[in-house]
Amino acid sequence: ELHAHMHVLLNVYGVVCVFTVLILSPQTGCPKANSSTPMELVYPKSTTGEMFPWNELRLPASVRPVNYDLSLTPNLTSMTFTGRTIINMIIQHNTKRVVLHSSEINIIKATFQVGEGKSVEVKVLEYKPWQQIAVSFPGDLKEGQVCVLTLDYTANLSHTYDGFYNSSYNDKTGAKRVLAATQFEPQAARKAFPCFDEPAFKATFLVRITREPEYIALSNMPKAKTTTLPSGMLEDEFEQTSVNMSTYLVAFIVANFTSITRNVSNTLVSVYSVPEKKEHTQYALDTASRLLQFYNTVFDIDYPLRKLDLVAIPDFLAGAMENWGLITFRETSLLVQNQSSLLDKQLIANVVAHELAHQWFGNLVTMRWWNDLWLSEGFATYWQYASLMTEFPQLYLGNVFLEERFKAMAKDSLNSSHPVSVSAQVTTPEQVSEMFDSITYEKGASLLLMLNSTLPDGQFRKGLLEYLRQYRGSNTVTDDLWNSITRVAVVCLSRDSLNAEVESVSDMMRTWTLQKGFPLVTVSRKGGEVTLTQEHFLLSTDNTTHTSSLWHIPVTYVNDSCSSAPSCRQMFTLRNKTGITHSTSWLKLNYMNTGFYIVHYGDEGWTALIDALKTDVSTLTPHDRASLIHNIFSLSRLGRVSFRQVLSLLDYTTNETETAPLTEALTQLSSVYRLLDKRPELRLAYILGHFGPLMDSQDWGVEESVSSQERRSALLELACSLGRKNCTDQATALYEQWTNSNQTNRIPGDLQRVVFSVAAQSDSGWLSLLDTYRLTTYDSEKRKILQALASTQDPRRIVWILSTVQGFFSSLKERGSQMRSVQEALETIRLNQHWMDRNLATLRDWL
Repeated sequence: ELHAHMHVLLNVYGVVCVFTVLILSPQTGCPKANSSTPMELVYPKSTTGEMFPWNELRLPASVRPVNYDLSLTPNLTSMTFTGRTIINMIIQHNTKRVVLHSSEINIIKATFQVGEGKSVEVKVLEYKPWQQIAVSFPGDLKEGQVCVLTLDYTANLSHTYDGFYNSSYNDKTGAKRVLAATQFEPQAARKAFPCFDEPAFKATFLVRITREPEYIALSNMPKAKTTTLPSGMLEDEFEQTSVNMSTYLVAFIVANFTSITRNVSNTLVSVYSVPEKKEHTQYALDTASRLLQFYNTVFDIDYPLRKLDLVAIPDFLAGAMENWGLITFRETSLLVQNQSSLLDKQLIANVVAHELAHQWFGNLVTMRWWNDLWLSEGFATYWQYASLMTEFPQLYLGNVFLEERFKAMAKDSLNSSHPVSVSAQVTTPEQVSEMFDSITYEKGASLLLMLNSTLPDGQFRKGLLEYLRQYRGSNTVTDDLWNSITRVAVVCLSRDSLNAEVESVSDMMRTWTLQKGFPLVTVSRKGGEVTLTQEHFLLSTDNTTHTSSLWHIPVTYVNDSCSSAPSCRQMFTLRNKTGITHSTSWLKLNYMNTGFYIVHYGDEGWTALIDALKTDVSTLTPHDRASLIHNIFSLSRLGRVSFRQVLSLLDYTTNETETAPLTEALTQLSSVYRLLDKRPELRLAYILGHFGPLMDSQDWGVEESVSSQERRSALLELACSLGRKNCTDQATALYEQWTNSNQTNRIPGDLQRVVFSVAAQSDSGWLSLLDTYRLTTYDSEKRKILQALASTQDPRRIVWILSTVQGFFSSLKERGSQMRSVQEALETIRLNQHWMDRNLATLRDWL
């Protein structure tokens, strides 16, 4: 799932802090046993006051569902639905109870059948705080028995974008249209039908949806038949799933959508949208078709369903959701005009590639529990980049992946971070939802990149094929992955073929997944001897305990004799402290920044690298140059280098023309500028003096290359935000041409955000953008206008935005907020304050 979180921006201590608020469910604690009788089991009371026969948040393992037969009838006028769920289950070991999940559902009738016996009506007990229901029996249900539980119920369609929810949009005539759709991950299938709502309870599903004739219904599988009912309603029955699925991947939609389709390798691929946006679906269809063929080949297992739908939903909280065979998207994550810029198409391709990768990693092989969510999301993130770099090289995803790794390091350097694979308790809905973050997604992907770069060619893929083949259709934990790869691959601790040592993948990678954070590798030289040491890179303003954690680090390096070609790369594994002999004048560690660690070269080492870059920029690859910029700013935040050393490295950038190092330098300097924003006596003449000529030389016409578009938009967005007149004049002129031509004079896609942001600083511009936002059907344009509207400095507009956001949150009042993001923001504010205190004198001199 790609989570599109609600971001609340606060400019605190000069930095824009993003509070990410996830939408959660309420939770109350478990009743605690009396401390004097610790062995006594205490059971909660159900809604009727009777004892509820289970006292844990996780379901018992005594019953396993085999098949669900689901019938649902949504009423899009009253915004309610009725349902019948028939669950065929097998008893795993003797038990007197069946416990499953149900939330916000009113059960009218329940019957239970054992084997071929008679179906009898049973009483259902409910414990609402844990969203559980149960049926108790006087005698044991016996191991191996097959049973059937049938539940009839009613419920309201959800208004909070999870479960089975209703939504609306205005069509091109302005008429209001309604639809019903689902979003079940992580724990909301229980809001649509009673079920064993944990990833390990895989089963098959047969779905029937009753609808009015003007709508269509979609579900995971192709439609088997449609029956006209006496009421005039239509009942669509879908084929039973040909695969065992976790409940969070079930999906259904009732809406007035149209589609375009294509046959790809025995799979019918379709893209659905509201009728007036049908012409914006072609790029998604082309991209999905090509990527489906790529994944079929690279994973050596064909996509197992006969159809694959990609559906653009007007009102969808997540970025996208990988429901098997029925992937749902926000419109802005799927729809794009044919004439849109490659940068706009890059975003669509990214999301499509991520969700398609999930059809194998997440759907075919599923994590046993949410503490190992990275096995799904880390893999989908890794493969979205790997697939696009192979199949769509013109989209330059390598630079985007590098930026994402830097962002993940920023999160992982805080004390509030967590291990990729969390061994601590992850049980409450809050704890489960907190797993959907950049550590799980981007750090997870970064570790896979590091492992792939460490293993000999082909061994990483060979290990993944072993993993997919062994566990297809079932659930895994992280050790299953490492063990699969270990069976076919080893890590060479040294490239010395005469004394080659090896280490198991499992031993190395456990040091990366079971502890939070990442290492700082420090290089020190004494004559020809180079010593490397490691420690936890932890940004902290208090007496936080620095763990004595060690990582098994696959250190790669190049030196002055051979530094940019892949063949120059040398490698060994740093497990504690290592000495290597080198007579070279400099070393650059972490070739291409494929490792998840930061390097400190010491004063002499930094000076040597800076001199090398000043002599010849191309001595190192663009990603290595970006890596040096990132590392030295990070070390400045840690207090290991002075800001003068940072500026000394940046001096080389007057000769820099490549996108990755330029955008990293601009990103880092922008964050410093924001820190200084609250100090009116300080102005960053340095940035304009250093990059001004490059900013002024940018062309404002159509630019074909994605890399050039990324570089240009980064330069111009900073130039205009600093008020550089040449930039604001050009942006204003482009905006006026666009409005005066009734928006027929197109603004190049990569320049829209900067042009709209400049326009939004004037009263008339802000109002005209708001009108355009309400009227435009171009989703990529809508997204950029929204960002521009939020960039206003006008207090009246800010109050209006905040009241709108507050209204959105109040509609989600019962779903809580995520605490880790608050901790991250507070830590960041404190760290920025300390950095300012340390460096203010240098900054004054710099300015």
